[in-house]
Amino acid sequence: MMSSLTGALYAVLVVYLGGWFLGAWTGNFSLLLFVLTTVTLAFWLAERFHFRPARQAAAANLERQDTARRAELARLGIEKVDGDVQEARQKLLMQPWWLDWTAGLFPVILVVFLLRSFLFEPFKIPSGSMVPTLMVGDLILVNKYHYGIRLPVINKKVVDNNPVERGDVIVFRYPPEPWVDYIKRVVALPGDEVAYLDQKLVINGQPVPVVAKGEHYDDESLSYAPQFSEKLNSHEHMIRVDPKRLGSYGPLPKRFPHADNCRYVPEGIICKVPAGHYFVMGDNRDNSMDSRFWGFVPDQNLVGKAFFVWMNFGNLSRIGAFN
Repeated sequence: MMSSLTGALYAVLVVYLGGWFLGAWTGNFSLLLFVLTTVTLAFWLAERFHFRPARQAAAANLERQDTARRAELARLGIEKVDGDVQEARQKLLMQPWWLDWTAGLFPVILVVFLLRSFLFEPFKIPSGSMVPTLMVGDLILVNKYHYGIRLPVINKKVVDNNPVERGDVIVFRYPPEPWVDYIKRVVALPGDEVAYLDQKLVINGQPVPVVAKGEHYDDESLSYAPQFSEKLNSHEHMIRVDPKRLGSYGPLPKRFPHADNCRYVPEGIICKVPAGHYFVMGDNRDNSMDSRFWGFVPDQNLVGKAFFVWMNFGNLSRIGAFN
C-alpha cells in the first residue's frame, strides 16, 4: 500500500513539473519545496518511529527463533546445523525503495528549503530590462535576510533588518501576478515624489546625477544606445537610455492600487510613493515594464536583495558582485 501511495505521489510531482515546464501552468517553487519538505518529513517520522523499529523487531525475532531452533537441535544431540539467518536478517532490515526515496531525501530537501527560504535564493535573469547591469542568462543570488526574515510561502516578515535604500536591486513578487518573481532597481522610497520626464529621473524635485559613458550594445535588441552612470544615494550604477524610443506612459486598463498617486503627462509620469511601497524601474529604461506601467511594489512583496552573479554559461566573465 505504501509503495503504491509513494508511486502516486511521484506521479503527481512529475505531472506538476511537466505542466510547469511546458507552460500549462505557473509553478510555485517555494510552495513545492514546502510540500516536499512536509511530505518527506512525514515519511521520515514514520520510518524513525514505526517502520524501522518494526523491521528491527522482525530481525530480532528471526534471530531468537534461530537461536531457539539451534538450542533444541543441540539438546537432541545434533551439533551441525545448516542455514545462516544473517542474509535473511539483512533483507528484513533493508529500507524499502519507497522509504529510500522519501524519508531518505528528507535531510537534503530540508537543507535546501532552509537555505532558500532564509539565506540565499537563486534567480535567473529572464529579460533585458536590467541591461547593462544584468544580462539575459545571468544566474544571480538573492540575499533573503537583508531586509528581514520572512516566513516561507506566505512571505510574512517576522524579523526586521536593513531598510530598503534607493538604488538597491531587489527581487519581488510582481504585484499583478504575485506568483511571478520580478527584478528591478528601487528608485523611490515611501513618501518620495518621483518623476520620470523626457527620460530623466527626478526625486523630490532634485534631478538624479548622471554622467555619459559612451554607447552600449545590447545583444537582445541588437542595437546601440547611450549609457550613463547614475547615482542614487551611494549607489552608482549604469543605465541604458535610447533617445529614439521616447514612449508614452499610462496605467494598464485595470488601474493599479494607489494609481491616484500618479499623474501621466506627455513627457512621462509623476508619482507620490505611498507608505509601505516602493517605486522601481529597470536599468534599461526604454525596455522595462516597471512601476511606470503597473504601479508600486508593496513591502510585503519583497523577496530579497540581489547582489551577485554566480554563473552565466555564455559569458563566464559576468561572474561577480554588481551594484
